[in-house]
Amino acid sequence: MGWRGLPANERDAVHIGLIVGIGPAATDFYYRSLIARMAAVPADLELTMVHADTPTLLANQAEGNTQAQVEIYDRLTRRLQAAGARSVAVTSIAGHFCIDAFQNVSVLPVIDLLSVVAAGVRDRGYQRVGLLGTRGVMASHFYGALSDVDVVAPLGPSLDAVHDAYVTVASTATCTEEQRHGFFVAGRAMVEEQGADAVLLAGTDLALAFHGFDAGFPVFDCAAAHVQAIFAEAVRG
Repeated sequence: MGWRGLPANERDAVHIGLIVGIGPAATDFYYRSLIARMAAVPADLELTMVHADTPTLLANQAEGNTQAQVEIYDRLTRRLQAAGARSVAVTSIAGHFCIDAFQNVSVLPVIDLLSVVAAGVRDRGYQRVGLLGTRGVMASHFYGALSDVDVVAPLGPSLDAVHDAYVTVASTATCTEEQRHGFFVAGRAMVEEQGADAVLLAGTDLALAFHGFDAGFPVFDCAAAHVQAIFAEAVRG
């Protein structure tokens, strides 16, 4: 009998594990969003979170040190498995630079944000998208995961400015008006000057800059799409 065919008091959600901390605002966004979604179904959220370090992640990403970051994820995932988690997700797009290597060794199924976003972009029929996030995400064109569409990034000094602002926002869990303005200007340029159909919020902390504000151009929230996929996994029984 499927999950939806059981009496409410017998329905159990799938235990989800999250690798969080990179950065704190993204952790809060994922946690609150999952709680809100689970409130609509007759089951409690089964969730365990483990903390990964932002500076270590960013250093490993900048150096291309896939092995070091995978070892961190592997250690944390084994901790999640011991706590009863049935699947794992990384709440950082920057942290997906090594996701293929991690999936190859993970003791739990990985809910991969890159695949989720690629599917969402296809479903919306976008032909060209822009990126806002870390330098690694933007320069790699979303780690090559969007092969079905054209991908653009901020040009020249704007790319470094977006990276620096985003890292500060992610590390401090705050966004100033100046930082928000910078993200909006960079996104608008990709739409108006580079022909992007929409701009991907390719940093899971960008909710701090965009939620509740009209950017003046279409956006696709990668973190929100990932949360929806995690929720779907939690209630898939």
